[in-house]
Amino acid sequence: MTPDQHFARLVRVALVVFALCFVYFLAADLWMPLTPQARVMHPVVRVAPEVDGRVAEVSVTNNQHVDVGESMFTLDRRPYMLAVEEAELALDEAKRENAKLDASIAAAQATLASHRAGADELAQEMARAERLIAQHSISRQAYDQARASYQTARAQVQAAQAKIESLKAERGGKSEDNLRLRQARNALSKAQLDLEYASVRAEVSGTVSNLQLSVGEYANAGNPKLALVSDDADIIADFREKSLRSVEVGDAASVILDAFPGRVFDARVVGRDAGVKDGQLNPDGNLADPRSSDRWVRDAQRQRLHLDLENAPEVLAALPTGARATVQLHPIGGLAAGLGALQARLVSLIHFIY
Repeated sequence: MTPDQHFARLVRVALVVFALCFVYFLAADLWMPLTPQARVMHPVVRVAPEVDGRVAEVSVTNNQHVDVGESMFTLDRRPYMLAVEEAELALDEAKRENAKLDASIAAAQATLASHRAGADELAQEMARAERLIAQHSISRQAYDQARASYQTARAQVQAAQAKIESLKAERGGKSEDNLRLRQARNALSKAQLDLEYASVRAEVSGTVSNLQLSVGEYANAGNPKLALVSDDADIIADFREKSLRSVEVGDAASVILDAFPGRVFDARVVGRDAGVKDGQLNPDGNLADPRSSDRWVRDAQRQRLHLDLENAPEVLAALPTGARATVQLHPIGGLAAGLGALQARLVSLIHFIY
């Protein structure tokens, strides 16, 4: 074989190998997609006090693990304790005010009863006066005096009734659940809640990070002072859109973690994001701003999947948030599943190098 023939053979072999690799790449991207764009993500809670105050105690340190409900830092509780006492006094005052109003209502009802009795007596006298005036047995002056006394008694009855209604409206009902007491109890509950908020506790179990707090510092409500990295973990992986056309929630997957080279973890697809940031329009009142490009082939859009390890949850809990991973999907079985498993094993071995 001449050198030219040998070179031609090498060229043909290279072209065949290239064609086979290209076909394999297309098939693998459709039926056994793989992406190195994956991470382990822990929810990060930005911890901020609910109330203002000076820091009296810091109970945690950076990288310390805390459980749900464990105190992390405490503000000066004295102002809030005083607020609770003041609210309790206001509640007692409201109860005393209601008691005074109850006594005033009882007195007004007694006055009403007295005025009604007087009015009834004068009504009888008025009736006798009308009979006597008809018989011309009394003077017109005596009749007018009896009539005026009766009208005065009726006015006193109406005034007493109005006084009772006014006191009842101010009292707000006979039960203990009237407006004055509800307002006082709400103020007390608010003061007690602020006192509870003076001790900042962990809402989730996790690890303290980026602690920026010291005793004596003044903390403002809503201003984060530390980050709490939750123990819960999620694997996110970004794939090209066309690679996901055969993928469904519940499909099997293999996860290769950079932190554990040589190991392949079984996983399942547990969710898929509804969209990406570029798919969200900003309703700001302006006209659309289409993007222009002179490229013939644009970058492929990637969509995000969420995965969960099947038999190694403790592995995810031990990894820091942002740890890198590679994800191999197995949307179909047969030969594609076998080749996908082989790809995952090969990637896991390569992780020993980089």
